[in-house]
Amino acid sequence: MTPPIARLHDVSRRYGTAQALDRVSLDVEPGAVLGLLGRNGAGKSTLINLVCGLRRPTEGKVELFGGSPQDPRRRRELGMTPQQTGLPESLRVREVVDFVSRHYPDPMPPGDLLERFGLMGLEKRQTGSLSGGQQRRLAVGLAFLGRPRLVLLDEPTTGLDVSARRAVWEGIRAYIGSGGTILLTSHYLEEMEALSERITVLKRGRVVADGTPQEVVEAASRQSISFHAEQAPHLTGIVDRERRGDRQILYTDDTDSLVRALVASGTPFSGLDIHRPSLEEAFLEIEAESTADAAPDAAPAPEPANGTAEVSK
Repeated sequence: MTPPIARLHDVSRRYGTAQALDRVSLDVEPGAVLGLLGRNGAGKSTLINLVCGLRRPTEGKVELFGGSPQDPRRRRELGMTPQQTGLPESLRVREVVDFVSRHYPDPMPPGDLLERFGLMGLEKRQTGSLSGGQQRRLAVGLAFLGRPRLVLLDEPTTGLDVSARRAVWEGIRAYIGSGGTILLTSHYLEEMEALSERITVLKRGRVVADGTPQEVVEAASRQSISFHAEQAPHLTGIVDRERRGDRQILYTDDTDSLVRALVASGTPFSGLDIHRPSLEEAFLEIEAESTADAAPDAAPAPEPANGTAEVSK
């Protein structure tokens, strides 16, 4: 089997008495997008900082390309766009791209990069004169300039409008199509569903759900069918049921099979409605469940912004 691009084994990270990550084990498999989902303070940025070597674990082990993230040789094949970026305002877009490309032995052609992220025509503009969305697209694009094996994207499309966000998505898809790997955080659930083959949900520094988007949804939220009928038929495949007035609600793991069984039963019904939960519904349910299970005095740790160098240890 192909070894993982990055690996966390039983990793914990504390900032003073605050627990940012708590015994997290996670493999980043090659050639796919792994999405990290969670509220602010869940541990997402801390996890990314550990993978790129900006932070060290308090306990446990982090590997990047089979070695230590602190090894500069490992980081040469890594691209990254942190939550907060600073571009030199007096330099022109093409000058920034040319400067960064000199750090890599085989960078992407500047024109290809600018076209991929919707920045053609802006080459002579100073970065300080760009809009916030244009600056963000440039910052994201620079993460791909060195043809890295792994790209870490921490909230890459924050502040972008719909068209700019989709331009970034297309750039990400092109990179994945060439065999690259991405570790992604985002508050946009639509973005997670559109890009991620696998989603890991973090809550208070712990992994509370992990799987494909469909698996996360199915594990957290139940599908259902509802209809008007005097009595609910007895059918196989029902995991729960309730009645609201004359409306029957049947919960199931397979709505298609249950609808076929309902029709075959000959039960008179009307107003059939099929509900398949969204990732947003699943995420909110996971949040509610894990909050109820958490200790009353538990508190999320603050997450330092990416790009902050390690100052201890």
